[in-house]
Amino acid sequence: MRPTRASSAGSGRVHESPPRFGAQLKDRFSRAMRLRHRSPRTEAAYWGWIVRFILFHDRRHPREMGAPEIAEFLSMLASERKVSASTQNQALCALVFLYREVLEKKLGPLDDLVRARVPRSLPVVLSVREVSALLDRLEGTHRLMATLLYGSGLRLLECARLRIKDIDFEARHVVVRSGKGNKDRITLLPDRLRNDLPAHLDRVREQHQRDLRAGAGHAALPHALARKYPGASREWPWQWIFPATRIYTDRETGQRHRHHLDASVLQRAVRRAVLEARIPKKAGCHTLRHSFATHLLQAGTDIRTIQKLLGHADLRTTMIYTHVVESGPFGVTSPADRLGRSAEDPTAGPRPS
Repeated sequence: MRPTRASSAGSGRVHESPPRFGAQLKDRFSRAMRLRHRSPRTEAAYWGWIVRFILFHDRRHPREMGAPEIAEFLSMLASERKVSASTQNQALCALVFLYREVLEKKLGPLDDLVRARVPRSLPVVLSVREVSALLDRLEGTHRLMATLLYGSGLRLLECARLRIKDIDFEARHVVVRSGKGNKDRITLLPDRLRNDLPAHLDRVREQHQRDLRAGAGHAALPHALARKYPGASREWPWQWIFPATRIYTDRETGQRHRHHLDASVLQRAVRRAVLEARIPKKAGCHTLRHSFATHLLQAGTDIRTIQKLLGHADLRTTMIYTHVVESGPFGVTSPADRLGRSAEDPTAGPRPS
């Protein structure tokens, strides 16, 4: 065991500075990520694993290493740091991307890799009463966003990144752009938001008009649209539905932007609401998406329709919600519920002698 390496490799943050060749490698890595339209969050997560990998192997250049060193690093994460299977898989994806797309070096088989165990866990789901109690303890923008998470089945960042043009009140749907897997989809717009959401958008429009008068009013555009349509970043359809409270200045262009509301703001609000509602479950923002799918299933919605609304590529991912139905997780009655039945009840079992 190498405690110095393990402590830096398995921690959530990289506490040591990257090696001297890190700047050049980082530039090549960033260009490769952006060329393939990977999100900034993915880029930051992947680079973090690459730095930990280099530090674990005494700051050696990745070009001097290969599959054996990758297997050793990933095995350490599973056996010593006890990371989850998804965390280990993210580290593997980052290193595979580095070698295949940046260094253009073929990797051999990872024969000695110790795999982290994949737990078979079921999602936490709230009852309809618990969802109502949670939403009742939220106000304003937080309530609107949480209602969209539950009523439309959105992921947290999908909700935060909604733009004005993504809501269609006449068609009663929400368009999710570049969701997980960089895919678009259409989902439901809850009727209960048809009054509150337009009123919220009126306030956002007034704020946008003030920003324009102050020489700001820009919103970041995806990909190269800012170069193709220079004025689009100030147009109303491209503005965020849930804008941040502060304005920032873009370092490259000097434009004054307003970003969307940070996801952590809603996370904290939902966490407080769960505590205030005394819900005895480890619930968060994503729990509302789980509850959306489960409650649709309980209402008799076809599983493939739910798959489409959630944006799952594989039906097996959606099938996990079939564990909850009105009569229990297996659709059967517990024998304990038969206790105390009369002797005339033909379904009751024999009484003990």
